[in-house]
Amino acid sequence: MVFKVIITGASGVLGSAIRQAFAGAPATQVLALAHSRSGNGLTKLDLLDDAQVDTVFRDFKPNWVIHCAAERRPDVADKDPDAARKLNADVPLHLARLSKALKFTLLYISTDYVFDGTSPPYPPSAKPNPLQLYGQTKLEGEVSILSVEGAIPIILRVPVLYGPAPNHSDTAVNILVDVVQDQSGKTYKMDHYATRYPTNTTDIANFLVKLSALKKPIPTILHYSADEPFTKYEMCLIFAKILAVPHGHIVPDADPPTGTGATTRPRDCKLYTQETEDLGLQDGLGLSLFEEWWVGYLKK
Repeated sequence: MVFKVIITGASGVLGSAIRQAFAGAPATQVLALAHSRSGNGLTKLDLLDDAQVDTVFRDFKPNWVIHCAAERRPDVADKDPDAARKLNADVPLHLARLSKALKFTLLYISTDYVFDGTSPPYPPSAKPNPLQLYGQTKLEGEVSILSVEGAIPIILRVPVLYGPAPNHSDTAVNILVDVVQDQSGKTYKMDHYATRYPTNTTDIANFLVKLSALKKPIPTILHYSADEPFTKYEMCLIFAKILAVPHGHIVPDADPPTGTGATTRPRDCKLYTQETEDLGLQDGLGLSLFEEWWVGYLKK
């Protein structure tokens, strides 16, 4: 029997990694959906068009839907809250209703930013308290899919991501490589306040392939995160070391954020992953080491 998977946001850094991982899985058929960047095997679909979504999903008859599409940029969400809520909260609600009707598992990619960063580590049962609009809309997406009785939801919360990407600007971690390499004389003030746990997209993708094949009940909320703590400034130091370039143009900023909206960053949203490890999947979480991965990626 063929296992059929739909991936939304399949042109993004995480979505493309998940697409590649499932494409290599045996007896698996993948429908990779994108909106702004279609082509190259991607099917163009506007997730805000409910009728079109219904047709595509009913025709494909998925076993799993992995919902990666989101407005992931906090500053953009702040500028257009209504658009962010439509994509991050309304779309998951519609997909949950389809999950109920079509009997597929809906895996919703959420974020560590649903927490306020004051009491880490956070288990899946911890009470969310997002500090910014982005986290609020992602939490609303969680609430949406859990509100549909009869749906088959899994919420996977992840932290800041890095991995193979066409452009370094595609992730908040990869873009730091460009900052380090900018030797034009420009000075960058870099966050040295918030602790982050950068997690590799390929690791998440491989984990999801194993999770989809699991033959026992899966908890409704799971956390997946690397365990190495870094501030953005510390990540820059690692990139400068790997690339053997000066980093004097990058100035650490250890002061707590004083702004509002997207400038508000939680101090430490470390995700507790024991429940995920307890699933007993082969190779566990299969986490890459940050510096080791980047050495291989930047030196190739």
